[in-house]
Amino acid sequence: MTVKATAVRLLARREHSAYELGQKLLLREFEADDIAQVIAELKQGGWLSDERFAAAYIRMRRLKGFGPVRIRRELQTRGVDETLVDTLLDGHSETWQQALQQQYEKKCQHKRLVDFADKAKCIRFLQYRGFALDAIRKVMK
Repeated sequence: MTVKATAVRLLARREHSAYELGQKLLLREFEADDIAQVIAELKQGGWLSDERFAAAYIRMRRLKGFGPVRIRRELQTRGVDETLVDTLLDGHSETWQQALQQQYEKKCQHKRLVDFADKAKCIRFLQYRGFALDAIRKVMK
């Protein structure tokens, strides 16, 4: 199978970042020069878009209850440009607050957070999910 056919087959399953697609093609032992050429062709043809990938990824992870800090880190490991990530994440400030509130209510609010250990456990969970500490403190008040 050719590099382009393999890349298109991977893109048919789900969106990929250019870096992620390149890594998958390298694992299939294609030549780096061929991979770079195919990625450039796919970008030019509109088949591959880091912006489209990042928007879909943010939407998917937000719906699963993850916050902007974690999503930013995950997108960086997938090779998406930081300015693009910042632009896409900053447009959802109200949505992040709602997601944080939902996660807090789901995990912590039904318990009485009386002692320090319970509060610390709740804060750690919300930070693990990717929410900023100052936003967590506002929700917990």
